[in-house]
Amino acid sequence: MNTLDQRTALQQAARERIKDSHALNGDAGRLAHFYRGWASSYELDVGLDGYCGPMIVAELAGAVQTAYLARQRTAIAILDAGCGTGLLGVQLERLGFHSIDGFDLSEDMAEKARQTRVYRHVRGDVDLNGPLSDYSSASYDITVCCGVFTLGHVRPEGLRELARVTRPNGFIIASTRKSYVETTSFEAEVRRLQDAGTLVPAQRLNDGRYVAEEGAHYWVFQVPEKASRVCTGEPIAA
Repeated sequence: MNTLDQRTALQQAARERIKDSHALNGDAGRLAHFYRGWASSYELDVGLDGYCGPMIVAELAGAVQTAYLARQRTAIAILDAGCGTGLLGVQLERLGFHSIDGFDLSEDMAEKARQTRVYRHVRGDVDLNGPLSDYSSASYDITVCCGVFTLGHVRPEGLRELARVTRPNGFIIASTRKSYVETTSFEAEVRRLQDAGTLVPAQRLNDGRYVAEEGAHYWVFQVPEKASRVCTGEPIAA
């Protein structure tokens, strides 16, 4: 087998593993088991598939900070939700962000993220399909997630918890595979959260680069001033 044939075979195997992960229906136990076996080869596999989502989400975070947040990047608190092996954290650190926390469902993936040494704290065994009980409301200036809202992983309702942990006038930046948006209620959930005053869509990049076989939409949401009260149940002054 020549070098080109070997690369083609590796790419095909990588895509099969990615597709297998999409068939897990958000089941935390199955996902954790799957990523336990995938953690060691994950970066190689997604690299072979041309995965550029982390770079794009990080660049959007940089643009948002420059345009809207007065403090220096080193002082901006960021949560990398579903950090995986730390690909997005590395990109954020490259752009000058240093106060980065991360969590992932898979402890094995989280350990890979810790080894990058770009995070303040990384937690494993955190499921975004449930309440983020270890994370207090209005904790982060920017919350980012890439590769999270994808088939078989986090349901659209997870967006509400990301809004809860983001500070008023802070931002959520997320990628969604095109097929995920087409087959889930993600856009309906965005409208529900907007109607509730929980978040405001600020920007959407349609059909951007993501992986070789499929593009993604990139979303920027702002959490309005009253959102922390809406999420925590505190009374809102008339």
